[in-house]
Amino acid sequence: MEWIQQTDGIWQYFILFVLAAAPLLDVFLVVPLGIALGLNPIAVAIIGFAGNFLMVLLFGLFFKQLSLWRERRRQRKGITAPSKRETRARRIWERYGLPGLALVAPGIVGTDLAAILALTFGSSRPYVISWMAVSLAIWTIALTIGSVYGFEYMDLF
Repeated sequence: MEWIQQTDGIWQYFILFVLAAAPLLDVFLVVPLGIALGLNPIAVAIIGFAGNFLMVLLFGLFFKQLSLWRERRRQRKGITAPSKRETRARRIWERYGLPGLALVAPGIVGTDLAAILALTFGSSRPYVISWMAVSLAIWTIALTIGSVYGFEYMDLF
């Protein structure tokens, strides 16, 4: 957090964008962090959404290549059973479908992994990208509002 505070202006937003685009780092980290740093909440929300959605979009577009790479990696490491996250995501997908997985994904597995898993489970690419965008928008707005009012309530802002 110190190195983000030491940068100025646009570089802070750039760092937040890179953090949001990093796999497994979702808006759950980026939005509260940016708001805690005193940055503009609307800009932080847009940056967080854009960075995270960029990865979902890239994973959606390059799913076949990513899937082949992931399978080769799992074989090299000798991984045969699905992880706890994958099992949890599969149960949600089977019970509630893609909309349910997309809406709870940021909290349990991350949107990046959820997009990959939904595609693996057989959902169509446009459908996955659309639902992940809706989910990210809802979570980004909720986290932005919650962070702004939460930090104000705790006198941290």
